[in-house]
Amino acid sequence: MRAASLLLVFAAAKTAALAGHHVPLSWWSPVAYLWQDALAALVFAALEFAVGARRRACWALYGLAALYVAINVPVVRALSTPLTWRMWRAAGGPLADSMRYYVTWSNALLFAFVLAVAALAPRALRRVPRRPLLAALALCAGLGPVAAARVDTLGLERNPWLALVPRPAESGATRSYSTSGFDRTPGEDLSRFRGAFAGRNIVMVSLESTAAQYVAPDVMPNLSRLAQNAIVFDNAYAAYPESVKGLFSVLCSAYPPFDSDAPSYAAAPCRSVAAMLSAAGYRTALFHSGRFIYLGMEAVVRHRGYDALADAGDIGGNHHSSFGVDEPATVARILAWIDALPDGRRFFVTYLPIAGHHPYDSPQPGPFPDREEFDRYRNALHYGDASLGTLIDGLRARGLERKTLWVVYGDHGEAFGQHEGDYGHTFFLYDENVRVPFLIAAPGAIGSEVHCSRVVSLIDSAPTLLDVVGLPAPGDYQGHSMLQPAPRMALFFADYSLRMLGLRDGRWKFIYEVDSGRSRLLDIEHDPRETTDLSPRHAAQARWYAENLRLFGLAAGRKTAGATSLHFE
Repeated sequence: MRAASLLLVFAAAKTAALAGHHVPLSWWSPVAYLWQDALAALVFAALEFAVGARRRACWALYGLAALYVAINVPVVRALSTPLTWRMWRAAGGPLADSMRYYVTWSNALLFAFVLAVAALAPRALRRVPRRPLLAALALCAGLGPVAAARVDTLGLERNPWLALVPRPAESGATRSYSTSGFDRTPGEDLSRFRGAFAGRNIVMVSLESTAAQYVAPDVMPNLSRLAQNAIVFDNAYAAYPESVKGLFSVLCSAYPPFDSDAPSYAAAPCRSVAAMLSAAGYRTALFHSGRFIYLGMEAVVRHRGYDALADAGDIGGNHHSSFGVDEPATVARILAWIDALPDGRRFFVTYLPIAGHHPYDSPQPGPFPDREEFDRYRNALHYGDASLGTLIDGLRARGLERKTLWVVYGDHGEAFGQHEGDYGHTFFLYDENVRVPFLIAAPGAIGSEVHCSRVVSLIDSAPTLLDVVGLPAPGDYQGHSMLQPAPRMALFFADYSLRMLGLRDGRWKFIYEVDSGRSRLLDIEHDPRETTDLSPRHAAQARWYAENLRLFGLAAGRKTAGATSLHFE
């Protein structure tokens, strides 16, 4: 019976994928990890019955099912998730270098192992009785949700085929969520900076894959020097741990829609910060070392108020990768654009580097040894920081140092296994994924490093920038100026794999899994590694956070004609 053989293939692939992961020990664990495989085997048995006597079709279905499961083994080992539709859409040409990184002998052997099981299983299991097997599969699948409620599998129970099934949308919210939580700590008084930098040119730099916890003078010396004359926000959070949707939140001061793709954002109503500055007389340009075609970035940046747009295809360069071009080439293009402006014309430049993105390849050696992936990542940040220094020096050489305002932030973080299964940046909401550096530097105007501990979000970037240069922000912005002292929560979410919602409220952080209903309440001040769940101790607070985040997720999922329709009280 091919369904029995396929179940064995699923089990072999699950064993190979889970090797090295922490698996909770419980009587429920086998059911919790295998129930979706049992359900997928039942679905295959039904298809096999429908196909009937057409043996070639049955074997073709079996081979296809086994091949796809084998392909997913190295994916699950690297990213702790099988491929979802959103991941498939992201796996285009710009990711070629990252994908090649995982073409290793160990992954090839695991792939071959699963296919070998698929080839041998039908002969070994040809005498398995049909009815008892189907009954056992149905029992395992039926008990699965019960077992999953008792064992936290972090989504590793998912069968690769079932991971492609669209997830049902929840019903709409009857009331709005809140961005004010339990924190009542008065914020630092930054009102003196309102309009303080009017008339300055503006350079906004979105550092790729740069988590706040990795920024240090030995890694990013130029950014550290720039911070000496800056307002530094120590608790800034990305709205979404991925570059393109995160850029939408920065430019438009709006949360990206939940369970959506960036190409649909072209229809989203947005008076971007670039459009606002253009209307105020600034010349505007955006330069990206990567490619606008990746993940639909064109829908985010085109027709958003930029006079000039240039990506890797326009810039060229001395070093090419699947992601784009070298940072020095992009910086040279930025400076050339500034040189071509009429004398005295104010400008707003947005610079999107790619240095820091996996696979962390740098065209030149860095200060850290290349043996470990984390050190290669730090070398990539150091390489990108050198080009930031070149841009700073270029403006200084043109006499623009004290006429320029800098807004520098990380678009999202990067994880290196600080938590089980958390690698890269897209799938989880721990601080290594979403807490980012954010600074506003004005050489000659801010005499020292001003630290602000209040919680802020990257959706606050546009209203803050407009505030410090003395321009009003549109009333439909969902963010608020970071100069306002009232405490607010930062809200964020991830939906590439598990659907997760999160918030930071003063010292508290809360993470909620939409599909499982699991949640974690964390005290970041006393538990910066985010290891201890305090939900049982603060049950009422955890319930309020969970309900607020559920309403946030529902609101972020409402779209009309491809546009966001997210509102809050």
